[in-house]
Amino acid sequence: MKHYVTDRELFKSYPESVKEIILGAGCFWGVERLFWELPGVWTTYVSYSGGRRENPTYEEVCMGVTGHVETVNVFYDQKQIRFETILKTFWECHDPTQGMRQGNDIGEQYRSVIFCKNSEQLEAANISKEVFQTKLDEKGFGLITTEIKIETKTFPAEDYHQQYLAKNPNGYCNLKGTGCFL
Repeated sequence: MKHYVTDRELFKSYPESVKEIILGAGCFWGVERLFWELPGVWTTYVSYSGGRRENPTYEEVCMGVTGHVETVNVFYDQKQIRFETILKTFWECHDPTQGMRQGNDIGEQYRSVIFCKNSEQLEAANISKEVFQTKLDEKGFGLITTEIKIETKTFPAEDYHQQYLAKNPNGYCNLKGTGCFL
């Protein structure tokens, strides 16, 4: 299967300099578009991560019976983009203080998450969280509720969700940041 926008293979091997991070910041359609547009991002796909069931369906995730988050697997070339840029984009694209929601999208599938692949990513994500919390504090926001941990299990979402906003340019996107910037 190829990425609709980048035309790169989605589930094949990637160059050695390409690393992966799994991010959840609300509805995965808008989050995926944001990241596939970043220079240095090799490819993306939407997925379900952080839950209790194997191979969940969209309907099961929406019913709240799986514990999964709508996530985006971001594959970035560390020779072309810094991991800190990925994290900066993540923090600034949504409100990480809202718990189990993003705006009008309510439910555990919309919670804010950073699922790291290794301890180096985990350390960098936690440091960036502390830095962004100071920015939020300055503007009167609450505490960050983002779940940050090492998580490698992810299940690709159904084909019709992949690169959805490229295929449906007028599709729904509820991405809204806090107006705080790193």
